[in-house]
Amino acid sequence: MEISAFNVRTDSVNKNGKELTKVSFDFKVTHEDYHDVTVLLYENDFVVKVPGKNLEFPAAISSYSTSITNLYEPGTVGDFKLELTEKE
Repeated sequence: MEISAFNVRTDSVNKNGKELTKVSFDFKVTHEDYHDVTVLLYENDFVVKVPGKNLEFPAAISSYSTSITNLYEPGTVGDFKLELTEKE
């Protein structure tokens, strides 16, 4: 699944002596996409691709939040914030 992310920020973190890439971003989730997005979040296995920064790496969730927990009603849209850190 490809999402339209905004407020994309990249950083590096040191974990167990290894320099890893971290990317944080915001995105909107509609009622129609809610199920597919949450399934992917629960799987917690991502391939991050940021073409503008020439980045691609396997990642897992290091932080996640949402503005709404009930996107089951048609027409609702939630603001999601996600931080993914490169897998070791």
